[in-house]
Amino acid sequence: MMRAWALPMLLLLCGSVLTARLIVSGNPGAAAVVLLVFVLLAGVNSPLIFPRSTGALEAQRRSAVDGRPVVFWRPGCTYCMRLRIRLGRNARRMHWVDIWRDHPAGAAAVRAANDGNETVPTVIVAGRPHTNPDPAWVREQLSRST
Repeated sequence: MMRAWALPMLLLLCGSVLTARLIVSGNPGAAAVVLLVFVLLAGVNSPLIFPRSTGALEAQRRSAVDGRPVVFWRPGCTYCMRLRIRLGRNARRMHWVDIWRDHPAGAAAVRAANDGNETVPTVIVAGRPHTNPDPAWVREQLSRST
């Protein structure tokens, strides 16, 4: 769990240091903008933006029952964020597996699908892996599963 929060905390720390320097140098307007940017970056990179993560085995079991796709992701991945944001509310209907949190099962499933690489997002639809798929395609697959 701590690993998932490392990047957001680092972003907040860096943003706070830059903000303090700007305030000391007499530039409070720029300080406010810098702090806002770093807070937004920390929020986007935090586990808060993604639906609750489940274990790889549990997600695959649930997917077999309800037919919904499984998404393997990790915090800080820009492609994972792009997928999550572009799916909008539909993302909550998918099964999300944080490979850093569900280590080694989640990471092993991704490596098996990607020739030994931990490339995310990897989306499993009907038992077939798709690496970094187009969000529109994923949305279409999700609508077919319901």
